[in-house]
Amino acid sequence: MKFGPIPTVQAEGAVLAHSVATEAGRLRKGRVLSVEDLQQLAGAGLSEVIVARLEPGDVDENTAALRLAEAVAGPGLRLSTPFTGRVNLIADGPGVAVLDVAALEAVNAIDPMITIATVPPFQQMRDGGMVATIKIISYAVPGAGVDEACAAAGQAAISLAAPQLERATLLVTDIPKGPGDKGRAAIAARLEALNAILTETRIVPHEAAPLTAALKEADSDLILILTGSATSDVEDVAPSAVRAAGGEVFRFGMPVDPGNLLFLAELGGTPVIGLPGCARAPALNGADWVLSRILCGVPVTSCDIAMMGVGGLLKEIPTRPQPRRPR
Repeated sequence: MKFGPIPTVQAEGAVLAHSVATEAGRLRKGRVLSVEDLQQLAGAGLSEVIVARLEPGDVDENTAALRLAEAVAGPGLRLSTPFTGRVNLIADGPGVAVLDVAALEAVNAIDPMITIATVPPFQQMRDGGMVATIKIISYAVPGAGVDEACAAAGQAAISLAAPQLERATLLVTDIPKGPGDKGRAAIAARLEALNAILTETRIVPHEAAPLTAALKEADSDLILILTGSATSDVEDVAPSAVRAAGGEVFRFGMPVDPGNLLFLAELGGTPVIGLPGCARAPALNGADWVLSRILCGVPVTSCDIAMMGVGGLLKEIPTRPQPRRPR
């Protein structure tokens, strides 16, 4: 692509680089100039104009953006109409963004004019949310670069994992003068945002035996446990009850704040999440990152949780500034 000023009389078919006001109206940048446009420019006293001119093998910005968007878009996404070298990938419903990070980094390394920007990996999305934008910065790019970018992207480098689980049980342990089922509404709202419903909330004493019995009786796709007193050890009441019911606890604790005291388990093929106390509030916490993936059928391992620490400082907690920050 050639970019720069040329005589106005020679600019037919070139792309206008900057918007220009004429007596007949404003000619917007990105416009392919016609004979009539040149007459307007000449009437405005412009003997030359700054334009972009495609060379053999070049692909215009909209065509290039659409080709790359079609190459990277996987299930659960719809494409916007190309405009000014941009195509957005839009969530076709609620879900979790699944990204091939290595492939996307490879695309962005090919040509600074060929770009893809996305939400963070596993970001929870709502219907109509923008998952990614493909932007061609210049008015045209070499076709070979577009071909290389599409090849580097592979197939479905960006997709949306839709909700898979539909029904959840909430087991709440109660202590004298404890919070009771406070937070039930916030937890139900989290589920509803991903097309799941809270089918049962059951309150039991904060003891291993009654919680074990409740776990065995739970009949849903997902079991959530919210304890009246914080779970502070893998041998505490809730993890012990899961094991006594025949389940396996494969992660206690997460490097996300708030959300440290989460545990993840499985009981007879049903995922079990021991929620931290902060899940009683609607504010974002580490449990949201785990819950959204599990509801959408995205596996979560102990290693996955360990990797959440980078970027896992979600907010400062004014009531306990030490040791992170002195008063």
